[in-house]
Amino acid sequence: MTTTRTSATRPPMTSLRRHSLAAGVLYLITFVSIPTLALFAPALAPGFIVGPGPDTPILIGGMLEVIVALAGIGTALALYPVVRRQNEGLALGFVASRTLEAAMIFAGVVTLLAVVTLRQAGVGAEGAITAQAVVALREWTTLLGQGFIPAMNALLLGTLLYRSRLVPRVLPIVGLIGAPLLVASDVGVLFGFWEPVSTVTGLAAIPIALWEFSLGVYLVVRGFRPAPITAGLTASADRVTL
Repeated sequence: MTTTRTSATRPPMTSLRRHSLAAGVLYLITFVSIPTLALFAPALAPGFIVGPGPDTPILIGGMLEVIVALAGIGTALALYPVVRRQNEGLALGFVASRTLEAAMIFAGVVTLLAVVTLRQAGVGAEGAITAQAVVALREWTTLLGQGFIPAMNALLLGTLLYRSRLVPRVLPIVGLIGAPLLVASDVGVLFGFWEPVSTVTGLAAIPIALWEFSLGVYLVVRGFRPAPITAGLTASADRVTL
């Protein structure tokens, strides 16, 4: 007698799919920072240091940015085992760039928390100059950490994904187009042609935001396309021997 056993469990997830799913989810998590522009507004106002607050929105915004920084590092770590097969140097550069971006975000959060601490300590008008210096430091870390470095991320990862064809080429093309636009926008802010928060900077940031969001959605929904460089990752990590 021959007994046939039918398994109702779904097939094991491949290593390649785990990497794409993790990277996609982490990319989408980075968008939790969208409300921080409004949450941080009170701390950036000139009279915050001598006013009554509020502190809670700033603390919430700081927590969100910490999440974003950690998720950013996570995207690079999740993608590295895959994209290093295309070019290990560029892949390492992407990990380093993402890590540097996270460090700049952390620095920006620390500056805002320092402003909150000064206000709570009751330094009053005497601490206004110190508060302005700390806020200026926040503005520069934001310009570099969330302007120039994301552009570098797009150039590195966009090049890797475009060459490897792991995702539709239109996705990295958006990132590769958005990178110089973002750099140009930041250069304009650097030389005082427009304000850090303006129509120009907002429009220049759209392609990079679209690139990262669409990449996250694609990796979650579809995963990587089959490619020669991923042949060793397509086999299931969990093999069942009967």
